[in-house]
Amino acid sequence: MELLLQTLINGILAAGIYALVASGLALAVGVVGIVNFAHGEFTMIGAFVAYLLFVSTGLDPFLSLGLAALVLFLVGAITYLGLIRPVLAAPELNQMLLTFGLSVALQNIALLVFGADTRVVSTSYQGATLSLGSLSFGVPPLLAFGLSVGILGALYGFLDRTRLGLAVRAVAQNRLAPGLLGIETRQVYLLAFGLSAALAGVAGVMLSVMLYASPTVGFAYTLKAFAIIVMAGLGNLRGVVPAAVILAMAEALVSTYVPGGGGWVEAVFFLVIFVALTWRSWRAA
Repeated sequence: MELLLQTLINGILAAGIYALVASGLALAVGVVGIVNFAHGEFTMIGAFVAYLLFVSTGLDPFLSLGLAALVLFLVGAITYLGLIRPVLAAPELNQMLLTFGLSVALQNIALLVFGADTRVVSTSYQGATLSLGSLSFGVPPLLAFGLSVGILGALYGFLDRTRLGLAVRAVAQNRLAPGLLGIETRQVYLLAFGLSAALAGVAGVMLSVMLYASPTVGFAYTLKAFAIIVMAGLGNLRGVVPAAVILAMAEALVSTYVPGGGGWVEAVFFLVIFVALTWRSWRAA
């Protein structure tokens, strides 16, 4: 029983970062209407921003979240203006090929600049744990989970309680009607894509402490984010959190209880996508 509880706790703590990355992808898909295969590379950039700040100034990664979010928002805005906006009217295949090419380009640029070696941000509390009876909580995952909950709460509050947030929701529901009400759709697209990159970048900062920074660290999180938004429903931001919890729980249970489960964990998202699509097809029939 204790092993099961510890496994569930580990899954819940991992779900925070999953939800951050997937919420950013859900914004890009739901508001801008583009499937961004380079989303994980924004996470990778966030991890390297935290690493560079740490080695150059000694700034704790969790204290650099705001700066990293600003940097990634600007990266997302520049990406939107320079690459995404010109292809918004193009066929979806063109859009997907563009973002896939961007993903490959960013990975290779990172390989040229940083090399293939992983970079670890070694904080004083990196291996620290808190105990509650027989259960243990890693300090970095616990901090990452708490911050993820706070950031997602702020995101939902922004979307629900501000005029700009309501404009984002209106564009997500109907891309034509808001323009008739004076809402600048292209500006909303810019904001949504910038926020999408910022959320991914913040998750990358947390990963720099919990795992490492490397040119390929974001790829797995792109796949996980796709699985989550497929399970939640494309563009359904509200469904992202429960879907992230389900995926993280499934991975934790497979890792703990399936023989050789560590090697199967990265395939769990395939099963999640298959089950979600099959279930939706069955309901529609």
